[in-house]
Amino acid sequence: MKLSSTSSNSTVNPFVFYGSLLVISISLLLSYLFKEEGNLFFSNLQQSVYNQLGWFYIISLNFIVVFMLYLAFSKYGKIRLGGANTQPEFNLFAWSSMLFSAGMGIGLLVFGVSEPITHFTNPPFAEAFTDEAAREAMAYTFLHWGLHPWSIYALVGLSLAFFHFNKKLPLQIRSIFYPILGEKIKGIYGDLIDLFAVIATLFGLCTSLGYGVDQLSSGLSYLFQLEKSSLLDVGLIMGISLIACISVVLGVKKGIQKLSKLNVYLAFTLLAFIFVSGSSIFILKNFIQNTGAYLNNFIELSNWTATFENQEWQNKWTIGYWGWWIAWSPFVGMFIARISKGRTIKEFILGVMLIPTLFVFFWMASLGGSSILEIMNSNQTLLDSVNNESNQSLFIFLDSLPWSSFLQVIALFLIASFFVTSSDSGSLVVDSLTANGQLETPQKQRVFWALLEGVIASILIYSGGLLILQTASVLAALPFCILLLIACYSISKSLKKELQES
Repeated sequence: MKLSSTSSNSTVNPFVFYGSLLVISISLLLSYLFKEEGNLFFSNLQQSVYNQLGWFYIISLNFIVVFMLYLAFSKYGKIRLGGANTQPEFNLFAWSSMLFSAGMGIGLLVFGVSEPITHFTNPPFAEAFTDEAAREAMAYTFLHWGLHPWSIYALVGLSLAFFHFNKKLPLQIRSIFYPILGEKIKGIYGDLIDLFAVIATLFGLCTSLGYGVDQLSSGLSYLFQLEKSSLLDVGLIMGISLIACISVVLGVKKGIQKLSKLNVYLAFTLLAFIFVSGSSIFILKNFIQNTGAYLNNFIELSNWTATFENQEWQNKWTIGYWGWWIAWSPFVGMFIARISKGRTIKEFILGVMLIPTLFVFFWMASLGGSSILEIMNSNQTLLDSVNNESNQSLFIFLDSLPWSSFLQVIALFLIASFFVTSSDSGSLVVDSLTANGQLETPQKQRVFWALLEGVIASILIYSGGLLILQTASVLAALPFCILLLIACYSISKSLKKELQES
């Protein structure tokens, strides 16, 4: 028997819609009025949470990785999202492009060069600037961008897709908890869950957009000698937000799908030129060696808790990343669910976890590994850019290659394109969460959220409050981590019942 969905003639849920606007407005005001106090408070709170509960993040994410692989290869893997005769709405390339663009896009350009070099110059165990430091740098970069984040996205996406397409519940975070809360998800409990998801999504998106625009303006400053300023950042955010509005008006098939494909074409073009013009053999060897090392040392890498070491490195990187990916999971998981109707559970999980991971590994091996090689070959300018925490490191690295100007322009377009797809896919997700799970809402609502994201990010950049919201959104990952573990129980219980009824 199918579960009944929440019925509503309204295009918004007043509690979630206006409640999220109220919380956001208060947060922006407080981050402006108490910027220094807020930075200190949230930084201290974050450090305390990471010191005391970092082990909980680690064991939780390891469990989720194992749980998702179990579901893929279990008897549940044959269940098809939407029913036995449902066909996928998007082909494999379009589907992979969209989940990749929504999941990590801007981050790969921001951290693709800087993170491996930072680990190389400040590794957790090895002596800096040594061969062992290089191996450590790539190992932990692969850990941070590999199976763990994509398993989180797969869990949220699968849960939402199953309850929406197979059980006819609204495409909302609350629906994941139907087996536990029952009809209570249609009341205040469900509203609170979705309100929390909207706020986490908006803050996570806006801080990510802040990263992206900083990278974009740094590139423009480096290439065209423009003065980097808050006004330039705000101008870029609002300009790209307007482009995102066009995309959300066009919808998933005509807007986001086409932009996501463009992202992949540009990313492959950039990678191809780096591979051909750089040290091709080195990149291949780096990819193969470090993928093998990641798999071989997976258990040790993913279970390191800094028991006998200073926790500062792990808190800043590994635990920080786990918090960040968890905070992003409502947005990315819901978007992946929306585009995954018609796929079997096995195809869904392996597609979400393996396709982007392999691409990311090759990306990091090409940009990050080659950057480390440049440092070893005494590229002081590149090293200085990372030491100064400059977002120009990507463009300085590309300067070391033939056709550098061409590659730098591609990188700029890729950052902008990823910026747009993050904004428009996020807008569709937030709009659906605040509209009782409806997928087709008035265009003005989608445009409203796309513009609001740009406004929030602009205010945070101009007022200097971005760090507060970034820290706060990552801290929100702690309660959501508990919800993810509950979701594991919820989806397993429902899948077992599904097979019994079929």
